[in-house]
Amino acid sequence: MIGKVITGRSFGGCIRYVVQKHDAVILEGAGLRMREVNQIIDDFNLQRKYNPNLGQAVGHIALSWSINDLAKLNDEVMVNMAKEYLQKMKIKETQYLIVKHQDKNHPHLHIVYNRVDNDGKTIPDNFQKQRNVVVCRDMTIKHGFYLSPGKEQVNRQQLKGEDKVKYELYDAIKSASKKVKNMDELKRVLAKQGIGMHFKYKSSSNEIQGISFSKGEYKFKGSEIDRSLSYAKLSQAIEQHQPEKSLADQLREVVENAKQERINQQKPEPETHYLRQTLSSGADLLEGLLGNIAEENDGPERKRRKKNEQEQSRGISR
Repeated sequence: MIGKVITGRSFGGCIRYVVQKHDAVILEGAGLRMREVNQIIDDFNLQRKYNPNLGQAVGHIALSWSINDLAKLNDEVMVNMAKEYLQKMKIKETQYLIVKHQDKNHPHLHIVYNRVDNDGKTIPDNFQKQRNVVVCRDMTIKHGFYLSPGKEQVNRQQLKGEDKVKYELYDAIKSASKKVKNMDELKRVLAKQGIGMHFKYKSSSNEIQGISFSKGEYKFKGSEIDRSLSYAKLSQAIEQHQPEKSLADQLREVVENAKQERINQQKPEPETHYLRQTLSSGADLLEGLLGNIAEENDGPERKRRKKNEQEQSRGISR
């Protein structure tokens, strides 16, 4: 079971879409006359006048289940699920309309409610999207509905707008992160696909605090797309995909860094001179160790060739 939360300004547009859809079935309503579409719209608009300063008075929620849940759901069960959902979302004491749609393979319904409650107070929408995720998951587990193993199982062709872009970003980032060596390379790969990657820095520092991605008019934090796409988790995933370095490669890296340190030093300060001398000596020592490691890694055949070459060289010199 998943939910999509929307707020809007026009009861007319929302009600006509929900009720006049082909094969739509009104399952239940509260505080409304439901003989005609215009009556439903008028009743919603009448109550919103109790709180004229609330522009986005339209609450609209789409609840969907997996096709695997079809046998568990009838009209009565769907109404009970919708009402339980409203209670858990703290949407109470207000007008609502529950309508079943049958234009998709999977069962789903729409709830339209008035954000101006029966006392003229505003039903807050703070953190509604986050609460929606928790409520849907809890209800799915409680009622034994099908729990999808992950985003990979979602039917992309059914998605539109913001949801479609989110999944496009998820697929592109997941695929690219398995092929790159670092964040800079990931940024370049995604840019070629029309995806922007943006870092959030800690105030007054170069420390990266978060990451976001953009495509077209949409922009999301990495964690909004998926928890695995936060900066910390994405960095960790990229690092885990890298092949393990051999001892020789690790030592070679240290040598190169030490050599670069020697190149960069111009006029060493007294307090750092000893440290730089130590790094320089260490680089020479490690370079020698690399030579020994290379010799130890030579196979028997290569060692025989080296021995023959040395003997031939001695013969020529004599």
